[in-house]
Amino acid sequence: MTVENEPEIEKDELEALDALEKEASEFNKDAEIDRILKAFKLDAYAVLNLQPGIPESTIKITYRKLSLLIHPDKTANPSAPDAFDRLKKAQTTLMDEKSRTHLDNCIADARMLLMRAHKFTADSPEMKKIGQDDGDAELKAEWRRRTVEVLVDEEARRRKQIKAQMQEEGREQRKQDEELESRKRRREHEVNWEKTREERIGSWRDFSAAGATVGKGGKKEGVGGPGKGVEGGQKKKKQKLKVLG
Repeated sequence: MTVENEPEIEKDELEALDALEKEASEFNKDAEIDRILKAFKLDAYAVLNLQPGIPESTIKITYRKLSLLIHPDKTANPSAPDAFDRLKKAQTTLMDEKSRTHLDNCIADARMLLMRAHKFTADSPEMKKIGQDDGDAELKAEWRRRTVEVLVDEEARRRKQIKAQMQEEGREQRKQDEELESRKRRREHEVNWEKTREERIGSWRDFSAAGATVGKGGKKEGVGGPGKGVEGGQKKKKQKLKVLG
């Protein structure tokens, strides 16, 4: 009887172990998703949980491992897509030479601020061990905080430059639009002028013809009567004056 039940017991134990492993796996996934979302997103090293100065091969391996762990298709956690996107952006940043150099410079600036605050030098034991596992935890935390401050300042400066650039581009665009509108109005004026050309020529011809007609038969009548003009009227006046005299 006992021998017959042993396979059933083993099966139950395996199912229980599988359930525990699955629960542990889900716990690890949720914990990693939570860690990624809490990491400062402008610090790609923090998102990937890596230290500055590591080789590209380590970046690739770490990203591959974490992306498989928190992939949205492999977990029911609703925050998985956001965490996966941040992970991907962090990996892209560190694999881009220009972006990684900028981030490394910001971290180096934060390190210098830390050294000045504590009056350390590059040869100080604390600074030599700060990037190691056995380094001072408080100094590491302060370095992280100062890194965040530097990155925030850099991001604010970048956005300000983008805003100024957009404003300048907006002014240039308005200037170009105004020039285009001015040229458009000039073209429309030229087209309308050309369209009414024949009408203007016809009107001038009619006016000229009317003036010629008046010039042929129409002398102005003076006081002396029709057809005699002004001189005839003046002569008649003189004759009347003589008779009266």
